[in-house]
Amino acid sequence: MHIHEYQAKELLRAYGIPTPQGRLARSHVEALEAARAMPGPVWVVKAQIHAGGRGKGGGVKICRSPEEVGEAAASLLGSRLVTRQTGPSGEAVGSVWIEQGTAIAHEYYLAVALDRAAQCLNVMASPDGGMDIETVAVGTPERVSSARLSGHTLWPFQIRKIVGGWGLDAAQTREAAALVRRLTALAVEKDLTQLEINPLALAEGGGFVALDAKMDFDDSALKRHPDVAALKDREEGDPLERAAAEKGLTYVRLGGSIGTLVNGAGLAMATMDAIKQAGAESANFLDAGGGASEETVAAAFAIMFSDPHVRGVLINIFGGILRCDVVAHGIVNAARKLDVTVPLVVRLEGTNVEAGRSILHESGLQFHTASSMPEAARLIAHLTAETQREVCA
Repeated sequence: MHIHEYQAKELLRAYGIPTPQGRLARSHVEALEAARAMPGPVWVVKAQIHAGGRGKGGGVKICRSPEEVGEAAASLLGSRLVTRQTGPSGEAVGSVWIEQGTAIAHEYYLAVALDRAAQCLNVMASPDGGMDIETVAVGTPERVSSARLSGHTLWPFQIRKIVGGWGLDAAQTREAAALVRRLTALAVEKDLTQLEINPLALAEGGGFVALDAKMDFDDSALKRHPDVAALKDREEGDPLERAAAEKGLTYVRLGGSIGTLVNGAGLAMATMDAIKQAGAESANFLDAGGGASEETVAAAFAIMFSDPHVRGVLINIFGGILRCDVVAHGIVNAARKLDVTVPLVVRLEGTNVEAGRSILHESGLQFHTASSMPEAARLIAHLTAETQREVCA
């Protein structure tokens, strides 16, 4: 789960990590009032979206009067901000964070991220923070240091290694080390998969300040953290993905032309691989789960066909807990209700499979069936390509 910058900074402050004074605004009037309520002479207006690269994308604006703050907020609110992380359609800006400007002596980079290969958290740092940190990581990787946590522990010698190349005096080194310990504690205690401060600024007046913050949480651990789960922005992200989550479905829009409906994440990944091997591309990842009902199948169909790029559908079901006859009833009812006209290939295996196949056969609808996953993938790829050629002709 992603959260916004202003929410991330609330968590940082709770762990003793300083951030600039700021206020959230959802209108240009609120932005103007926020700027007037905090000292200048510089304010920063920052678009709140779940994506990085806002600075280069025009989503961060430096202002030198409250009036400029209001104008900057008006230009951002309601717009779609395109960055290197959003894709070409961008993300809608529904709020902005108004922040007191900071006189910066130097910018650093500090992050904690889950290393999935090593199955542990990894702390990364660089004395070259800022908007070009990706360039630093590629061009001068020796300027990026890292240390893996041992269990939940980052040892003192590891912390010295991380901040040792920052060129700090003794007092600054102690302060930076304390920040690393606090950041690590936050990542461990709140089950973060990524926690990034970029830049971590050394202010001209002394002291470190987190000028930006990005946090991603382990979705599977949210039950342990109701305070974090409450931070979820229900308006962010793909509307179809949000609708699927409300129905208990796992849906990710991809970009191909073949819709998929599968029970189980592993089988869904294998199905997409089979479609790729057949020379086609999946339009989505859609996992109906092991306990899907007729209603769940109907909801999955509605979500899948809300994507106008879907030109064919492959349904791949292995009935263990989920009975094939129940799925078949759901498929038939959904196809009739939505008046499906694109090719639809169904592969059923498992509990009550013969009953499920009979339901499909006796429905009178134009279902295509397959006995194996590779066969199903090749069939839907062929049928979809034929349909597209007919449309073009």
